[in-house]
Amino acid sequence: MNSTIPAQPANSTRITLNLENPESRMDNVLLNAMREQDENEKLKSVSRTQLKELFLNKRILIKGQRAKSSSALARGITYVDILDL
Repeated sequence: MNSTIPAQPANSTRITLNLENPESRMDNVLLNAMREQDENEKLKSVSRTQLKELFLNKRILIKGQRAKSSSALARGITYVDILDL
């Protein structure tokens, strides 16, 4: 299988999700990943309300496409880009 890493958009922060099982909602998984990482304090302190705003303002992308908070995630690696955080 040929796995490529998508280009990261300018002015974005990337979160890499490595899921053992599919997930039905992206928002909960992403919020947990943001809080568990240690590289970016700004990400660590994002509230659920702020995350909702990021989704509503189309600032969360998967493979360059707008993601919805209710988007399902497949098992494996998913690259999530957060614009202008």
